[in-house]
Amino acid sequence: VAGRRNLVFARTMRSFVLALAAVGSVAGFSSRVVAPARRAAPSRGAHMVGEGVASFVELDGSTVRVAIVHSRWNDDITGALLDGCRKTLLEMKVPAENIFETSVPGAFELPLASRLLALSGTTDVIIAIGCLIDGETTHFDVISNTVAKGLMDVGLQTATPVVFGVLTCNTHEQAVARSHGGHNHGVDWAKTAVEMALLRSSALGKRSQGKMGFSVAAGTPLTASEPAPSKYGF
Repeated sequence: VAGRRNLVFARTMRSFVLALAAVGSVAGFSSRVVAPARRAAPSRGAHMVGEGVASFVELDGSTVRVAIVHSRWNDDITGALLDGCRKTLLEMKVPAENIFETSVPGAFELPLASRLLALSGTTDVIIAIGCLIDGETTHFDVISNTVAKGLMDVGLQTATPVVFGVLTCNTHEQAVARSHGGHNHGVDWAKTAVEMALLRSSALGKRSQGKMGFSVAAGTPLTASEPAPSKYGF
């Protein structure tokens, strides 16, 4: 009985689908799936529409180790963001020797570089700096979404805070306004980094202080009895 019911149900559904196809054909509809048109980038010039500034309390970053990874794509923008970030970290009492900097070709490489630094165990927080500017193709959308997801995953998987310092702008003028203009976003990213590093420290406890960067051979575990690695950086 059950098999007969299933056969009847299958025939009924097939008839229903054929009927829908026939109706669509008569009405002039097409069953082909059409991809939605890509939205046109709004013309906003260099104005910061709908953007705000986060409020920060006074923080002491004297014990914080910060790693900064910046892309060399649109380096006129990322260079200014890096300068603003570095200057603010020093103002927040982060020792210069506790600031490690390295670069990658573009924004797409930021997540992997950030993950490698996080896995090194030599930094309390990572700031990933990049700049993506919209163009005529979907390249901007693909890269910006991928990089954002990748950086978030690094933070969640390694318990090392990763600050999203990637500008995603419609025009070069917008990027200039956010790096060279009255509000350098690198300043906010530095403050965020110190706050998140201190939050992590309070939640997980202080980690052993070693040299920053990649300084131990792959697969070599660090124990409390071993001396701190002597190499700084990559």
